[in-house]
Amino acid sequence: MKRYDLRHLHDDFYTRMGELIESDLKVGEVGIFLFEVGDYSSIQKSADFIKELGHELMNSLKFNEVDWTIVVKKVDKKIAKSEDG
Repeated sequence: MKRYDLRHLHDDFYTRMGELIESDLKVGEVGIFLFEVGDYSSIQKSADFIKELGHELMNSLKFNEVDWTIVVKKVDKKIAKSEDG
């Protein structure tokens, strides 16, 4: 399990989060990403982004008044594709 603080990126954290999932997490490993909420649209966008990447969003919760935490499990894309059909 690894923790990443992306609050300093404000609303522009998606690209960096994707890079970290793809390059820094091992298949089956969990990453905890902390980001700044802003107008709350980033919460749904982050869930959609994780789904588009083909990984599993395990949890999404409010950390404090301005920060949000999501927990992502890196999925082996070959296995995920074979399970889809």
